Amino acid sequence: MNRKDIKIVFMGTPEFAKCSLEGLYDSGYNIVGVFTNPDTLSGRGMKLKASPVKEYANGKNIPVFQPEKIRNNEEVIRILNELNPDIIAVTAYGKILPKEILDFPKLGCINVHGSLLPKYRGAAPIHHAIMNGESETGITTMFMDVGMDTGDMLLKEAVVINDDDNLETMTNKLMKVGSELLITTLDKLIIGDVVRIKQEGDFSIAPMISKEMTRIDFNKSSREIFNFVRGLSPYIGSYIVHSDGTKYKVLEVKEAEDIKGNIGSVVLVTKNRLAIKCNGGSVEIIKIQPLGSKVMEIVPFLNGNKIELGEMFE
Repeated sequence: MNRKDIKIVFMGTPEFAKCSLEGLYDSGYNIVGVFTNPDTLSGRGMKLKASPVKEYANGKNIPVFQPEKIRNNEEVIRILNELNPDIIAVTAYGKILPKEILDFPKLGCINVHGSLLPKYRGAAPIHHAIMNGESETGITTMFMDVGMDTGDMLLKEAVVINDDDNLETMTNKLMKVGSELLITTLDKLIIGDVVRIKQEGDFSIAPMISKEMTRIDFNKSSREIFNFVRGLSPYIGSYIVHSDGTKYKVLEVKEAEDIKGNIGSVVLVTKNRLAIKCNGGSVEIIKIQPLGSKVMEIVPFLNGNKIELGEMFE
């Protein structure tokens, strides 16, 4: 059976998913339809913006469907009946598929997940792997079931997390690996050369990141804060609050020397350095963004903001 004979419905939304869709298209698979999230209001003008997956599919004249909900939706079932896919391939769609859809395609629903399962099941696996100081993460392809990333695993590929990686660089690495691993998985699936591996043993959860989760805790160690900041940078960003209530987004820090002072206090400030005391050390701010302003390197920030020793952040 050739790739062009396999009818695939693809489901995905962000740039991470677009890379998988592009790989499918370039490899010659027959993509009969794409499901993606509805357009969202974006920018200062609050104009409707299409997802990267929709923009790519439109450019290739692939039919696009954007249901508000996927569960208990007769229109979605009608569309799938018309498309009659052999496989549904899912990468970062943003919706949980109900059993009636999971059971629909002849060869199953295949998911590209951004972790080495069973670690980091959930919506934000790349964020949490970096924030938790993991030395590696990766991609797992899997058969989907009704659980949250609990289906049988198919293929895995590990990717090293370096100290100079952040959420952006790891996302870029993993989406390329995910695209390639999806093609390999599908090629094996259509010739019956796949081994289903049950997820057993310890697992961890990587829930969606909320604003409440992004505040820096200076009671943590400098290493923990370093990992925390880069695990959220630059798409979300962590934040700190000055004792006067002013809020700052922090995009990059580095571990600095242990200087005496109160937790959360400024223990070093010069023309080009700003360090804040944490538990067992300090963290030096490299990139910061005042509310309503642009991201700034520390030197221009200090030129325009008077920060003194002993000032408190929390």
